[in-house]
Amino acid sequence: MKRNYYLIILIFLIFFAISFLTNILGSINPNVSDSFRLTGTMTGMLPFSFFIAYGIMSIPAGMLIQKYQEKKSLTLAWILSFSGALLFSLFPVFPVFLCSLFMIGSGMAIMQVAIYPLLRVSGGEEHFAFNSVIAQLVFGAASFLSPFVYSYLVLGLGARPVSEDFLIRVMANLTPLELPWVSIYLLFTLISLFMLATILLTRFPKVELKEEEIVGPWQTHVELFKQKKVILFFFGIFCYVGTEQGIANWISEFLRTYHGLTPEIEGAKTVGLFWGMMTIGCFLGLGLLKLLDSKVVLRIFTLAALIILTFTLFGNVRLALFGFPALGFCLSVMYAVIFSLALNSVTKSHGSFSGILCTGIAGGALISLLIGKLKDMIGLQAGMTVIYFTLAYILILSIWAKPIVKNKLIIRKSHPES
Repeated sequence: MKRNYYLIILIFLIFFAISFLTNILGSINPNVSDSFRLTGTMTGMLPFSFFIAYGIMSIPAGMLIQKYQEKKSLTLAWILSFSGALLFSLFPVFPVFLCSLFMIGSGMAIMQVAIYPLLRVSGGEEHFAFNSVIAQLVFGAASFLSPFVYSYLVLGLGARPVSEDFLIRVMANLTPLELPWVSIYLLFTLISLFMLATILLTRFPKVELKEEEIVGPWQTHVELFKQKKVILFFFGIFCYVGTEQGIANWISEFLRTYHGLTPEIEGAKTVGLFWGMMTIGCFLGLGLLKLLDSKVVLRIFTLAALIILTFTLFGNVRLALFGFPALGFCLSVMYAVIFSLALNSVTKSHGSFSGILCTGIAGGALISLLIGKLKDMIGLQAGMTVIYFTLAYILILSIWAKPIVKNKLIIRKSHPES
């Protein structure tokens, strides 16, 4: 099929929008907590409501897309996202916020399942790896930018008199005076509406799934779950996303609690740098994966994360401001390596296995909630030590994994037996 450049750009735009909407919680958590007077457990319910949608929706989303195709599925996804963002913008109270986050998370889960096969078809199979890297770069750029957009909105709305900037003046008329951070969800409403209109006006090609991409019936998933390695890799993804969100969602609150830094300024900046360094780390990881076995790369980055986590949690403010972005760098390769190790460890049912692995994204819900609960009981610093256990599991996985197919190395060309 001829490359469809318009559709490729649209897919990159979807990646940008997914990331922009998904990774804002770490920046706004302190403001949400103050506005609604939340305990740590209740604050942990925010990422729980969002990421539990991945656990519930990932496998059904694959079946939905196979039945109704990409355009209808993406339309449903953006309707869910638009409805969730609009609902909270109109009724900014805590119970509605939880419902809103679940709706947006459900939409994001459907999109995550739909867009990779679509990218392969529209961009051409031979360009799929390259386009996937570009997509990750776009994803990372949005995660980096969203905390700074949040900071711009909140500081602009908090100024007296309110900034003369056009966007700020519009937001000031629509946002409750005492809840300036709600403005970010008004922006999400507009983004979702724009994306929904764009999807409706776009013609999509028919995606012919490869045999290994086809999502099987529930019985196939049950059979896979009977295999020990499937369960172990499921928990690998669970622990990775739990680590990522357990750090990202509590960065701003940690800096405020232990170092007296402002969530809207230093907190938002550090969250943005966390995601930015994760993007930069992806490029280094790509190079290392041509030189070293993926298991070794995963091991090195995990060990580095364990060391950096220690001085980030228990060091001074300078170490914390350096350590959180450095942790983003260390986490950068983990998801892709764990996912590829998993798929390269089975010979069939890759589509169904991918759905199971995506269900493991629910780790972002449960680990963040657990840290919030521990914050109430023993303090946030002690609560975040849970991340030692999730990283330790990933380290064990990097030793235990026995993929059938190994990543191709430059030095292996002269050693066929390896």
